[in-house]
Parts: sequence; structure tokens; C-alpha cells
Amino acid sequence: SADFFDPDNKRAVQLRERVALETLDELLDYILEQGGSVGILDATNSTLERRKAIMDHIRKRAGPELGVLFLESRCVDPVLLESNMRLKLSGPDYKDQDPVKALEDFKKRVALYEKSYVPLGEYEEQHNMPYVQMIDVGRKVVAHQTNGFLSSQVVYYLLNFNLSPRQIWITRHGESIDNQLGRIGGDSELSENGHRYAKALARFIDDQRKRWEAHQKQKEMSHFPPHPGDSTPPNPAYGPRDRPRNFCVWSSMMVRAIQTTQYFNEDDYDIKQMRMLDELYAGRMEGMTYDEIKEKFPEEYEHRKREKLQYRYPGPGGEGYLDVINRLRAVIIEVERMTDHVLLVGHRSVARVLLAYFLGLDRDQVAGLDVPLGVLYMLEPKPYGVDFKVYRYNPDTDWFDYLPDFKLHQASPLQ
Repeated sequence: SADFFDPDNKRAVQLRERVALETLDELLDYILEQGGSVGILDATNSTLERRKAIMDHIRKRAGPELGVLFLESRCVDPVLLESNMRLKLSGPDYKDQDPVKALEDFKKRVALYEKSYVPLGEYEEQHNMPYVQMIDVGRKVVAHQTNGFLSSQVVYYLLNFNLSPRQIWITRHGESIDNQLGRIGGDSELSENGHRYAKALARFIDDQRKRWEAHQKQKEMSHFPPHPGDSTPPNPAYGPRDRPRNFCVWSSMMVRAIQTTQYFNEDDYDIKQMRMLDELYAGRMEGMTYDEIKEKFPEEYEHRKREKLQYRYPGPGGEGYLDVINRLRAVIIEVERMTDHVLLVGHRSVARVLLAYFLGLDRDQVAGLDVPLGVLYMLEPKPYGVDFKVYRYNPDTDWFDYLPDFKLHQASPLQ
């Protein structure tokens, strides 16, 4: 309950301080003794005394060389504060509790924090302590002495960060002529089946877009505190809320991907092509089947089979998965930054990298993910994770079937 966070509750204060330092020690063990490079201490640290204690403890154990960056998120916008409170009631602290009592307890907890809260700022600047302060979910970002690669990357990420409710859709292009022939790479057109998929995809996204807008309106509660049974409110976000969400459709610059997006209405969708979404280029092996590669380049075939993630196809322009990961970085940052819906129409390697990133998979899993043709993936970022749904095109109904029990798994090592 809120009493646990009362600064006048000496026993609770001592317990929280002990737990905080024990947790910090676990983190320092990971960095100093177990080979870790980056650690995150997720705690309130809202008082100057707590931050001083943390820094003293770190310097005592790790010395002056270990870099420390404080991150603070503040909300001053009343609409955002209300949205945050609603969201908190649906989180793990108050799940399945009476919303009126939970709200009362949470407001009491906030008031107790406010008693001793000291924002990042003057003290940190006087003592050359790097920090980043994000206000109203990115409306304003203050950075102090964020030197070095990692700190600058954190600032870059936070400048592009948002919690705006939106959907990210990922799919491969429709079936191509080369797919029918079992050839990798190339730039062939869609098959007849591929065109059917593309037409159904445009209709299905239209339908899902309308359903999402209707669901968001339903979630907008006019009463506060919420009543028992209310659905989770929209994510806390800073920006306009009075118009339908824009929808982007991005494809690679390859013919089969462009043709997959051609049935979307350009008046309703922002349609673009970008080379960063192109398929992994197979160099000298472009347009060959795996059997042909095995016959003509047996050593390369075995090398790729053993070290698929690190392997790069030989020949001018030949790529590997690490190259695809590198060129998709800009696309990922843009998707993180934008508040629009987006459908990404790419290829097998591209879909693997995108899904691995947004679902937080290990890098070793990237190159082997099974991402067949005819499957559509939906990710909806949430404050407590990502809502992940998968749909498979059904040629009998010319529509998409929802797969509630879908699990990503590894494909054949050849693909």
C-alpha cells in the first residue's frame, strides 16, 4: 500500500534502502565480475539522498571509470497525468483491484513521493553528473554532459521515443515467379497467387484499421476514476488525439514488394518504397536455387549452413544478415519515432530482423526464424510490453485467419 512509500515510515525506508543497495550490488556483480557491458537500475531514486548513496556505492565498488547516466521521466501535462494514473491501475501493482480504492491508494503514494522528490538538475550539474530528463513522454528532453557513444545513443533513442497507440504490421511480399521456381533473390514479378494475396492484404488492413479506430473510441472513458470492468485506456501520449491515425505503407524497391502494395488506395495510405527494405543480396548466387548452390559452390553452401548469421554471400555487393541488420537500423528508429500506423512489406531476411527487434529476441535467433509467405504479423507497442498477433492468408476464403496459438520457431537451416 501507499504507507510503504511514506518517508516518515522509518522501517519501510530502511527496508527500501537495503533492497535498493542489494539490487545495485547484483547489477555491479554483473558488470564487474560477469562480463556485462551495460546495466539498468530501474528504481524511483526520487530523492537527492538516494542518488548520492547510489553514486557513493558505485564509486566505492567500481571506481571512477564506470560511466553512470541518470534518466528521469516527468509528467506535468494534466491530461498525461490522468492517462498515466489510469494506466497504472491496469498494471501489475493494482491488477484486479477495485479501481476507486486503487486510485485513492496510488494518489496517496504519489503525494508521499512529492514530499521528498527532488528532480534532476542543479546538484547533478554542479557535480558533473550526466543525466537525461524526459518531460511529458518526449515533449521536451534535457541532456546534460551526455558524452560518449552509449550516452549519445540513449539520448537519440529518447528523442525518438513515444508511447502513442499505434500498430506495426510486417509481412513478406506475395508469392513471386521466382518463389514458384525456388530461386533466391532476383527481381521477378508476382505470380497469380501473389496478386490474390496483395488484393486481400489491402482489404484486410482496411478492415483492421477501422476496427482499431472504433476500439480506441470505445476505450476513451468519460468518467474518472474508472468503473470496475472498464477496458485499459489509451497509452499515455503527447500529441493530437482528435483525428484518425495516419497509416503508412512502406515496401522495398523490388518489383514483387511494390506490386504487393499496389492495391492500397493512395488517398487513404501514405505509400513509399525504400531500398533499406530490399532482400538480402546473394551476390554471385542471385537467382539460383539452393540445390544449384550446393552443386556449384559446395564449400560456400556448407559455410553458410554452419554460420548463417555471420555468413556473407561472395561476389560484388554480396550481403549477409549483419549487413541487413545494419541497414535496417534507420528504418527501426523511424518506426520507433513515428506515431502513425505502418505496414512494412519486405522479404524473408527483412521480416526476420524486424520481428527479432520488436519482440526482443536474441541475435542468434534472427537468421533462422521461420517467416513463410502468406503470414501477416501485427505488433502493438504497450507500456507493459508488445501485443503480438499473427494472421495467415486463407486462399479458400480469400481472407486472413487469426492464429491465437501461434509461436515463432526456427526454420530449415538452408532458408
